Amino acid sequence: MKGLSDTSEGGGRVEDLQIIELYFSRDEQAITETDRKYGKLCRSIIYNILISPEDTEECVNDTYLGTWNSIPPARPLNFSAFLCRIARNLSLKRLEYNKAMKRDPEVYVSFSELENVIADDEIDPFITDEHLGKIISRFLRAEKEEARNVFLRRYWFFDPIGTIAEKYGFSESKVKNMLYHSRNRLREYLRKEGVIV
Repeated sequence: MKGLSDTSEGGGRVEDLQIIELYFSRDEQAITETDRKYGKLCRSIIYNILISPEDTEECVNDTYLGTWNSIPPARPLNFSAFLCRIARNLSLKRLEYNKAMKRDPEVYVSFSELENVIADDEIDPFITDEHLGKIISRFLRAEKEEARNVFLRRYWFFDPIGTIAEKYGFSESKVKNMLYHSRNRLREYLRKEGVIV
């Protein structure tokens, strides 16, 4: 069967809307089209967290099932971000379930780097996770594109420093330096926003 991209003219956004309509129609082709377009991205996110081909494939399937169960009623405005969030959350739950600290120290290194910025005991207890997420999003939108991309690759996708350096053509020391300065700017931003007490 031809993929939707063979019949759509509007590019990625139109194609995503067509895939979402397949979910609303309860057409199983929705999962096939999702995997065709976003399977590589989902596998990359999941594998970076779990470092296990078997767990990755299982989690990809769970991601598609989670998407199937969420649409409808959800009608995501950004389908790729919606999928990435499901994949990431399921991966982190699996990681916790597997007690995988020894299997993937990279994820825990990423968390420990951010703990110095967003330590639970310093955050205003009245700030919700959702509100904190919106503040961090505003901070990232104000960052230069290069710094924002490196930050997201490290703390959202859990890419190792070496992978980020290779992806953007930087030295590893430059990536570490960029992350260090981004974390400091984020901490200062959170202080100004009244998040850190």
